[in-house]
Amino acid sequence: MFITRTISGAVLVALAFAVIIPGGYVLAGATLLLSLIAYRELMKCCKLDGSNQKKAIGPFSDLELIGYISILGYYAVLIFTAERMLLISAIVAILILFMALYVFTFPKHDAKEIMMSFFCIAYAPLMLTFLYLTRELPYGKHVVWMIFISSWVCDTAAYCVGMLIGKHKLAPVLSPKKSIEGAIGGVVGSALAGAAFGYFVMAGDVPEKNMTLMFAIISAVGAVISQIGDLAASGIKRNQEIKDYGKLIPGHGGVMDRFDSVIFTAPMIYLLSLLLL
Repeated sequence: MFITRTISGAVLVALAFAVIIPGGYVLAGATLLLSLIAYRELMKCCKLDGSNQKKAIGPFSDLELIGYISILGYYAVLIFTAERMLLISAIVAILILFMALYVFTFPKHDAKEIMMSFFCIAYAPLMLTFLYLTRELPYGKHVVWMIFISSWVCDTAAYCVGMLIGKHKLAPVLSPKKSIEGAIGGVVGSALAGAAFGYFVMAGDVPEKNMTLMFAIISAVGAVISQIGDLAASGIKRNQEIKDYGKLIPGHGGVMDRFDSVIFTAPMIYLLSLLLL
């Protein structure tokens, strides 16, 4: 399992470089693909996919089809306009589509199904768009890496520190193996990685600002948020009584299993970049 996870991790890193460096349509297309897969995994997790609903077209439920159409439409607005008011309007339009399905097929769907379907879009697909939005910022070609550094470094550092000195449980019911010491170690490790990134990569480009400190703060906050994302995804799996969201990535599970922390970190890094850089 360790070898499989390592190989899969190396492939993911290579793919990340392949789509993030060029950015633009390449990154947007890759993010869209991740969003569609994540939505499928969440809908299946919530038992709202075609295997558990009356079919609409092929293997998909009508709820899924509304979701896919909504995601494609939202990405079209994002890529070709990126206007904030249009993006907000698109989110409202998605909600209206789900409510229209609810009304005109009543009582086929319970209100909870409509709410869960909308949540599945907001949780992963909309949050993942901040990968693209961060890359499009003035310093985006560098800042976007903090999304992965803050989450993945935190995960590794938290595991190592937790194994060495972890004694106090962070969330004993939800995730018994995670410790407070590990969580702190993850934040510290991410802050150090962010500081190093700011010093060696950004300091020369932006000499008027203390980029070492800025990136340490960005990475530390991102690490805190990434742990919330990790625990939230675990909580949903426990509620739904599943082990993994999918089997797409050998040794890791599905997109939701591998990108659970990134989903939360991406919008936070975007926001912090707007405030601090």
